[in-house]
Amino acid sequence: MTADVLKINAAATAAAIEARIRDLVLVNLKRKGAVVALSGGVDSSVVAALCARALGKERVFGLFLPERDCSPDSLRLGRMLAASLGIRTCVEDITPILEAAGCYRRRDDAIRTVIPEYGDGYTCKIVLPQTLDATYPVYSVVVRSPEGVLKKARLNAEACLSIIAATNFKQRTRKMMEYYYADRYNYAVAGTPNRLEFDQGFFVKNGDGAADFKPIAHLYKTQVYQLAEFLGIPEEIRTRPPTTDTYPMEQSQEEFYFALPSEQMDLCLYAKNHGIPAAEAAAAVGLPAKSVEHVYRMVDSKRKSTRYLHQRPLLVEDVAEIQH
Repeated sequence: MTADVLKINAAATAAAIEARIRDLVLVNLKRKGAVVALSGGVDSSVVAALCARALGKERVFGLFLPERDCSPDSLRLGRMLAASLGIRTCVEDITPILEAAGCYRRRDDAIRTVIPEYGDGYTCKIVLPQTLDATYPVYSVVVRSPEGVLKKARLNAEACLSIIAATNFKQRTRKMMEYYYADRYNYAVAGTPNRLEFDQGFFVKNGDGAADFKPIAHLYKTQVYQLAEFLGIPEEIRTRPPTTDTYPMEQSQEEFYFALPSEQMDLCLYAKNHGIPAAEAAAAVGLPAKSVEHVYRMVDSKRKSTRYLHQRPLLVEDVAEIQH
């Protein structure tokens, strides 16, 4: 196995996805176009570009959904992408909705259970141990005081769940706005997860996990980058490090969820999916075989713990007249 296993024919892949988008949106869903939430990241940019090529730029609506913790780069880069595609857009600042729901207050209250001095002027993020050796990885909260002093504290289960539950308001509020515009224009909502995120449950149920169609969920992140180059996505977006853009402190996806950069996670996931032993995958991944085996176990663990995210609502009895 080599890293080349994830190389694709970008032109052929784009053409196949575009044909499928037309079929899904116009025929299966019977909608007139697509709504895409633009985050300034490569995944949403590629989805928007594919939709514009498939449906025509006049049938794609780009939605910017900033809130007070977002990086200013997210809106700037999203606007850059929309301008390059020539699609219609709208900015909906969701901060007032989140404030009314208590998103920030609930999060900060939970942080204060482990760092009592946390308050006005502080910033925060939550992180996992940056090692593959942790048997039971536990989140910690990292805060920065107004004076720039960093402090880190391990989170107990109640504090951790409270912080995550509060921040999940953000993804669910964004999806509410996406469906408002989809209903308004009779459009379909395009989901933006790549294969790594979709497989490993890196999304919020009824938040960024909700969509009418997900055009890149079968593509590894590495392959999304190849498509981005082919589609002419601006270089600044293609070279921007993946971020959660959820907490006021800058946070990488490996800090928050994956433990490894996406290039290595992609190769590990591909190798596991194709039954390649860890010893054979190790050189391509750039890790010892023992570490690759550990990643394989992490993949299984995340699949098991996040399986409910993919489930439809469970029924006590089947309703025979409604077939999925």
